Amino acid sequence: MSWAEANQRYLGAAIALVRAGVERHLGGAPPDEGALQARLEEAARELEAPPSIDALTARFGLSPFERAVVLLCAGCELDSGFAAVIARGRGGVPQASFSLALAALPQAHWSALAPTAPLRAWHLVEPAQGEPLTTAPLRIDERILHYLTGISYIDERCQPLVAPVPPAALSDTQAETAQRIARALAAADPSHPLPRIELAGSDGGAKRGVARMVCDLLAIPLYGTDAADLPQPLADRDQFARLWQREALLDGAALLIDIEEATPEQRRAAMAVADRIGTLVFVRTREPQRGWRGTALRIDVSKPGPAEQRDLWRRAIGPESALLNGDLDVLASHFDLGAASIASAAYQVLAFPDPGEPLARRLWDSCRAEARPRLDDLARRVIPAAGWEDLVLPEPQLQTLREIAAQAAQRAKVYEQWGFGTRGTRGLGISTLFAGPSGTGKTLAAEVLANALRLDLYVIDLSAVVSKYIGQTEENLRKVFDAAEEGGAVLLFDEADALFGKRTEVKDSHDRYANIEVSYLLQRMEAYRGLVILTTNLRTSLDTAFLRRLRFIVNFPFPDPQQRSEIWRRVFPSLTPLEAIDPAKLARLNVAGGHIRNIAINAAFLAAAAGEPVRMQHLLSAARSECAKIERPLTDAETAGWV
Repeated sequence: MSWAEANQRYLGAAIALVRAGVERHLGGAPPDEGALQARLEEAARELEAPPSIDALTARFGLSPFERAVVLLCAGCELDSGFAAVIARGRGGVPQASFSLALAALPQAHWSALAPTAPLRAWHLVEPAQGEPLTTAPLRIDERILHYLTGISYIDERCQPLVAPVPPAALSDTQAETAQRIARALAAADPSHPLPRIELAGSDGGAKRGVARMVCDLLAIPLYGTDAADLPQPLADRDQFARLWQREALLDGAALLIDIEEATPEQRRAAMAVADRIGTLVFVRTREPQRGWRGTALRIDVSKPGPAEQRDLWRRAIGPESALLNGDLDVLASHFDLGAASIASAAYQVLAFPDPGEPLARRLWDSCRAEARPRLDDLARRVIPAAGWEDLVLPEPQLQTLREIAAQAAQRAKVYEQWGFGTRGTRGLGISTLFAGPSGTGKTLAAEVLANALRLDLYVIDLSAVVSKYIGQTEENLRKVFDAAEEGGAVLLFDEADALFGKRTEVKDSHDRYANIEVSYLLQRMEAYRGLVILTTNLRTSLDTAFLRRLRFIVNFPFPDPQQRSEIWRRVFPSLTPLEAIDPAKLARLNVAGGHIRNIAINAAFLAAAAGEPVRMQHLLSAARSECAKIERPLTDAETAGWV
């Protein structure tokens, strides 16, 4: 016989004993209570595990009378004959009440009716509202009724707010952390409340995985909820906390509350819920929180280091990893991925093989795709298509750009193999300033670098980053840098003067926090493992202390006639039909490369509309429109001989 069948028999026998007491009280035929007791004992012997009514009694600390009240209410739902017996004694009302329980059940005590006593505090039974407490119809909670019959599920009032937490891949170090937590919880004194377990650190996926592994080791289910989904009104919040604590006592379930992206108000509400729940609660957070009412166990779950990432790559790729030689070192250096992301990136490559492309290249592109989703929500991704041949700059500037590319490409060797990265993260970021007039190629150079390094380029929208609210700018910057770390993306802060201008003398709190924003940016740039590019049209507007901490500064000069002539030669794609185009004459037009590109594109549209190849007259019309747009006069000397 299965436990479920034996539990049903035991529950029926227990309800029959309670019914016998009620029938005796109501003057019915005296039942054979000895036979009923023997039936109960026989059912108990068939059970391999405690019956659900006994488990309920133990977990909620019910007295014998309170246990009998639960069985009384359950009997009304499960035994139609029981309801009929009660109806005869209560003038046709087939429902239990506290007055009936106090009169008919043994060891009755008035304290069981108190709202702080288990029956009402845990919502095991509910008296009808608006009627006297003792005579109000008394019903068993539906979740408790199903639990008694052996059916387990999450209370329907909690279901919309929680979901099972799936397992996640972990590194060896992270798995050891989970094992330590599980051992500590298993050895904890059951008479003391469990601490909230704060899972802080940079690896968000691993924090869920650690919590799930702890619960697997303890053989308990784990459910998760987001701080944004929790009810904000105090009464609703307290009800959820109480209902969840009841769920945890019924099935031993643990709860993981995610507050990583929560607002301050949502974070406080979530922490209040965690404080109310006296059972096992994990809190997924980026940084340790203050203000807990009780004890909080703080655990750091950081992403695996480069060496451990290489091991994870070998496991994920399998035997083919032997063909990669030093490529795994480069992957671990450029992409700061957790165990789950590494497994996902490797799966994407192995599940869709492409013999025509090297494995290392496919893994690289898969890593880029794996890291994109978080950053795509925070910045604008630019698909870099420009190459070195598209840049027209003086040789010193080109040489500096090639040095930047070399440092970004060789950082694995210098920082790890040669040991520079073992002395701390400060100063390891490749921070660069591109300064020069508008249209001189600053953004184009960023595209060239990203394309050469085969990395994603993200343009940071400063209007979305800078906030008037104190502390919000740093929070926005943190999200950008944290997301970019995974993919080693190239970050471009265009027109950075708005955020990184000269620090002011502190005259009020706004000045102080504005300076804090700059200091925070410097800290993150120095620790960022990738390439950060700032652009400005006016270098003198930037803080000199800020400039000293940049590794490279590239000045983009306004192009001279020779450089403008070269830009005109390169601006048209090879497929564009041209006729009698004279770059030397076009170079007399004193505009920067960005304007030259606009003129070329507009001229191409004019020619396409006329069904002709691009000619000088099309370029003249486009130049007039471009100069009118920027409110710049177009002189005869600049256009002499064009047509």
